[in-house]
Amino acid sequence: MPATDPTLRALAHPVRLRMMSLIWTVPLSAAELARELGISHALASQHLRRLDAVGLVELAEVRANRGGRERRYRAVHGTPLSEQQEGAPLLAEALSFNLRERAARRAPHRAGVTADAELWVDPEAWEDFRHRLAALLVDLHDAARAPRSPGAVHVGATVMAFPLAGHGHGYGRGRT
Repeated sequence: MPATDPTLRALAHPVRLRMMSLIWTVPLSAAELARELGISHALASQHLRRLDAVGLVELAEVRANRGGRERRYRAVHGTPLSEQQEGAPLLAEALSFNLRERAARRAPHRAGVTADAELWVDPEAWEDFRHRLAALLVDLHDAARAPRSPGAVHVGATVMAFPLAGHGHGYGRGRT
């Protein structure tokens, strides 16, 4: 069994996935992340170090804070979640954990989108959908504001869409 990619291992933890979402648009310190995630400052720092070690976050600024120095980090854009294949089960587990946790916090009587699908489509239709879905998620990330910004809506989005293997129906194979 091949060793799991260090980037995937760093991303395959629900807290680190949430951190990446939170610091996608605005830099945050370990203390700010700890408050937002409801974890200890030490644990937030540990998770940040793990993300930093594999190049998923970068130091955005150091600023004075109550006589000390606060290091704020941001996500390095273009992180390769979509390209992870070997460790997809690890990533799926972290995503499903976050989905269960977010679903429990869903705002009552507020519109959302829920879908599940296992379909057979033409390769061109799949590629078109995949590109449009990726573009929509980029748009959502680009629209993100700092946590708890006045007037912002707190949303959760968990998506994992991919071609399924088996039964001779992959790319380049005829349907049986």
